[in-house]
Amino acid sequence: MTASTTSSTRQDVLTARLHELYAEREQARRELVSDSSGDAADRATNVDANVRFAMLQQRIADLEVELSVGELPRSGGSGVSVGDVVTVDFGDGPETFLYASVEQAVGGLEVITPGSPFGKALRGAASGSTVTYTTAARRSMTVTVVAVS
Repeated sequence: MTASTTSSTRQDVLTARLHELYAEREQARRELVSDSSGDAADRATNVDANVRFAMLQQRIADLEVELSVGELPRSGGSGVSVGDVVTVDFGDGPETFLYASVEQAVGGLEVITPGSPFGKALRGAASGSTVTYTTAARRSMTVTVVAVS
């Protein structure tokens, strides 16, 4: 199973997603209520719209950075790179993921993002290697890379 994409396809997918996010952000901006004199329901709606708007702003900023950086270089051919399907074992059997941005998710695979602690540890790892990373809860995890395709 190969989910790898060419650089131009990846750019096209990310650019299309960025335009979708711009449209979502514009819709969220229109939903913002500038008058705070409404009832509690109006104020709650405004809070929700502000939160949604801020989340969209962050996703857009992240995607713009990803597009400006471009394709990460391959790590010697056999190591984990963006777009690869990676099978890992946390100690309870193999699990398969896509190593890519959330915006590139395909085929129903869960995504490991390159910027996450796990993603940073996996970058360049070859089949058969073991990587260790620290979770957000400050727990050390050791994972075996079973396959990279």
